[in-house]
Amino acid sequence: MNKAKLITYWVATGLLSIGMLQSGIFAVMRSKQWVDLATSLGYPAYFLTILGVWKILGVIAILIPRFKLLKEWAYAGFFFAMTGALVSHLAMGDYEIKAILGPTFQAIFVLLSWYFRPESRKIVVN
Repeated sequence: MNKAKLITYWVATGLLSIGMLQSGIFAVMRSKQWVDLATSLGYPAYFLTILGVWKILGVIAILIPRFKLLKEWAYAGFFFAMTGALVSHLAMGDYEIKAILGPTFQAIFVLLSWYFRPESRKIVVN
């Protein structure tokens, strides 16, 4: 793997991990901002705990070595969560820049991290 691809992978993975870990922690803590956000989108407050725990576990899965299949599931979960968040905001008429750009950039980081991941983190199908 060339140096540019490796740098792209780690920058995207770092930004993805920071964003998911932060939002996961705030969701598990049920911070007022996150509860208000979830309920304004029509989700129950307990959904935050579920989503937050999965985000934290997903960050661990993509950062630790090995467990390639688990990494694939984590990337898929992150992608579904971020595109689902984007669609939820749009469906509820929330067109604020933060509501649109946050999940959009996180989905882009998911795709970049997944695409540029080193061979040692990929499932090889013959």
